[in-house]
Amino acid sequence: MVQVTAFLLMLSLALVTPGLSARQCTLTGRWKNDLGSTMTIGAVNGKGEFTGSYHTAVTATTNKIKVSPLQGSQHHTNQKSQPTFGFTVNWSFSDSVTVFTGQCFVDENGKEVLKTMWLLRSQMDNIEDDWKATMVGTNVFVRLQSQE
Repeated sequence: MVQVTAFLLMLSLALVTPGLSARQCTLTGRWKNDLGSTMTIGAVNGKGEFTGSYHTAVTATTNKIKVSPLQGSQHHTNQKSQPTFGFTVNWSFSDSVTVFTGQCFVDENGKEVLKTMWLLRSQMDNIEDDWKATMVGTNVFVRLQSQE
């Protein structure tokens, strides 16, 4: 009976411990993507809303790049540890807008990663050019440490 009790205790600890030790991925903070763009996401409020800023490292315009505002929402039902989210960047230096959607993950090394897909809509002067107005892509963001 003692051996069965010890076995059940060890089994329950093995099943429960991974859930307790899993890190929660948090959007708030500074991030850098695979192209060198950086963003800062402010605190997520009780409704899941957040604001921040985005500094792109790439552009298709000849305009001087400026830091641009972002606003978004995190899905917060059941307080998932790896939440889905979306945000919009209203570019301060061009007539375009980008929407990002993605998920915040904690990888196998315990590092937070944002996996995103985006749509960039550029302003066109006429409907005949509408076909070339939207671009799509993906970005992976990693958290920047405070000294970076």
